[in-house]
Amino acid sequence: MPPAKMRPKTCSLKDGLSDGVHSAIIQIMSFLEKNKIDAIAFDIDGTLYPNHRILPSLVPKVLAHFKLVNAFRKARKIIRKEEFEGSFFDAQAKIISQILNEDEAVCKACVEQLIYRSWCDVFKKIKPFKNVRAVIEHFRSLGLKTAAMSDFPPHEKLRNLGLDGLWDVEIGSEFTGRLKPNPRPFYRLAEALGTPPERILYVGNSVTHDIKGASGVGMKTALIEPVPRLRFHGGALIVFRSYRQLECAVLG
Repeated sequence: MPPAKMRPKTCSLKDGLSDGVHSAIIQIMSFLEKNKIDAIAFDIDGTLYPNHRILPSLVPKVLAHFKLVNAFRKARKIIRKEEFEGSFFDAQAKIISQILNEDEAVCKACVEQLIYRSWCDVFKKIKPFKNVRAVIEHFRSLGLKTAAMSDFPPHEKLRNLGLDGLWDVEIGSEFTGRLKPNPRPFYRLAEALGTPPERILYVGNSVTHDIKGASGVGMKTALIEPVPRLRFHGGALIVFRSYRQLECAVLG
């Protein structure tokens, strides 16, 4: 008979660790050792905060610079599929300039000002998912390393979300020269953590970019799904709806 497929671990809405009540430390370490997890890394957009919360502030900016934003979106789609030499940001600006038939240096400057800098200010108004900070602090208190990785520059975004000071490593995949799900950002993440990929749990909201990308280099994966969907989970070890559920699934 063929081996049974492993189902992702889930927790019910009643699961989680209530205030002041924790599993015995020996049980916690037993679970982590069994699954060989030394570090937990998180995607940012849609993983640390709900995407719908950003729309009211972001839509006016998108409409005000629609041609640039649309060209930016198309360029990112091309970059995910094609190999290129040299600087990621130069390659991105070149593709955008070709789409818009505009000067490459002007396109690069506009992306920096109107997308990277302007969009980052929006996160000052965005609330993360409930219990994100508390759960990550709990993981850290148990000796787990933590990291955040995004396809956009992460540092100011995390600070504006009120989630700074929680990370051993913060990585923008662009600075590795490739976007997720390319293996390079995930390998660089593991290298920066000083942890083998197979001992990292990567948490994300995209099956295509996060789950497949991370599992492709040997990482274990967890998929956040605030609203349950009938979809393929990409082999995620854990599927969860809230951060208390993630805490429950990881710590037992």
